[in-house]
Amino acid sequence: MTLNPYLQFRDEAREAIAFYASVFGGEPEISTFGQYGDPGDADPDGVMHAGLRTPAGFTLMAADTPPGMELSSGSQITVSLSGDDDELRTYWERLAEGARVTVPLEKQMWGDEFGQLVDRFGIAWMVNIAGSGDDQPPTE
Repeated sequence: MTLNPYLQFRDEAREAIAFYASVFGGEPEISTFGQYGDPGDADPDGVMHAGLRTPAGFTLMAADTPPGMELSSGSQITVSLSGDDDELRTYWERLAEGARVTVPLEKQMWGDEFGQLVDRFGIAWMVNIAGSGDDQPPTE
């Protein structure tokens, strides 16, 4: 089984998945509406489905929402990246290009570095880089 984010866009899925490939690595796989016959009201070059599998093992999927279908907005979902790998800092820096940073990436009271942003495509991200453990309270 796999659980992964599937990101919806109006007309920016191709640009967005290319951006995420530049952030995380990997090669996007893109299928258009036109590749599957009559696209109806959709742009034949619009992204019906895009997938990105990264060297770190992440999977992102994306699509353009065709005319007549509702594009969800104001969603209560945020993509979260966490771990102790310093590569997370690089991901943060790349995601922050053109983004609105809502919480700067900095050390928090729990000892980790944490930040939040909304990228240039309107997708919310959280990044948590585990601390060294030096600031953790002693255990008994």
